[in-house]
Amino acid sequence: MSDVKGSDTTIIIKNVRLAFPDVREAVQFQGTGPFNYKATFLVPPGSDADKAILAAIEKAGKNKWAEKAGPIVAQAKASGSGKFCYVDGNTKAYDGFAGNMALSASRSQDDGAPKLLDRDLTDLPASSGKPYGGCTVNAKVTIWAQDNQYGKAIRATLVTIQFV
Repeated sequence: MSDVKGSDTTIIIKNVRLAFPDVREAVQFQGTGPFNYKATFLVPPGSDADKAILAAIEKAGKNKWAEKAGPIVAQAKASGSGKFCYVDGNTKAYDGFAGNMALSASRSQDDGAPKLLDRDLTDLPASSGKPYGGCTVNAKVTIWAQDNQYGKAIRATLVTIQFV
């Protein structure tokens, strides 16, 4: 499922594992900069979620840069560039990342917390302890192409997480 607005592509990825969930309280990257809500989703290569993410990245790039999208997206994806939201988990030294792709998504504190839902689509109270690192979730994210004074990149914005 996707919805295109400008160069943005919103998708729902299902049955992915949640890692490093900072979804209840906004945090700073290494203690500096703006406060953001963040989460990483571990995605098996070749899965429906992987295919949806790759298609959304391609669409966001083409919508933003037209025929120049291929080389720009490839440059953003280059290892270590920090300008690509979807990376090979084998390049990370974290438990559970090997053999998966990792989609990093964030949301500005100014935009409010992401929506957190339980299995039955009711709001998840903080007292539930969900979602937690390692659990399976469905997630709604917006994939978008950045092109500004900070450079060209492919980013993901966190919208909703549903505990599965």
